Amino acid sequence: MSASSADRVVEGLELTVVGCTGSASGPDSPASCYLVQAPDGDGVASLVLDLGPGAFGALTRYVDAAAVTAIGFSHLHADHCGDFGSFHVAAHYSPGAPFRTALYGPAGTSRRLGRMYEVDEADVDAFAARWPATPWAPEQQVGPFTVRTVRVVHPVEAYAVRVEWGGESLTFTGDTAWSDELVGLATGTGLLLAEAGHPSGVEATPGVHLTPPEVAELARRSGAGTTVLTHVSPWFDVEAFRAEASARLGAEVVAARSGLRLGVRGGRAHPLG
Repeated sequence: MSASSADRVVEGLELTVVGCTGSASGPDSPASCYLVQAPDGDGVASLVLDLGPGAFGALTRYVDAAAVTAIGFSHLHADHCGDFGSFHVAAHYSPGAPFRTALYGPAGTSRRLGRMYEVDEADVDAFAARWPATPWAPEQQVGPFTVRTVRVVHPVEAYAVRVEWGGESLTFTGDTAWSDELVGLATGTGLLLAEAGHPSGVEATPGVHLTPPEVAELARRSGAGTTVLTHVSPWFDVEAFRAEASARLGAEVVAARSGLRLGVRGGRAHPLG
């Protein structure tokens, strides 16, 4: 089931879309999960952003769980962190166990993950002690990656995340409504991984998600090299969302799909085999 990262050649900053549906897993994809990799000495650093329902099994197609450098949670809604229980089980019972992985996220990440996994409060405390999470800071070093974050607009504490390596960068919006801080974080990024949780032309709950036209505006204002549209719920038409964003931007917008691999080179994203 697992595929060691040593089996894959990673030559620069790379993104693998593990899961990309919003609000729930879908028939063709797990919920939100993105694998960011880059060379690290003689090995490969693997940063996982979010681990939504159904994502753990798909993740192990690309990297052994024990080889994950860190997991960062943009926020703690279940569609972004619900499969961490599977990671926890692997860390205790898989052939590579026991192993530990650094966690990053909003305040209360460890207890939130424990409450999803356990039912007894004492067990939650033990779980949180087993998996201490570092709260997101405006900037931190995660292995060879420089990771910068900003607080974004969502009903819970939520962050957009920019990952930099070797002069290249990618920016993940997480779940968010529009904010100028998001534009600032994404400015000049080579790959903009932007959520579009609401269709345009439909009255949306304020302060929750971006629409395809807003993704296009974010890409335009930030000067992103390549824009990838993600977090479209399985009951919406992904291609329609992508086409609308592309038309508004006047440039190609890529629709995320499970298994999509992109390398960031020269300030743009390029498909990988």
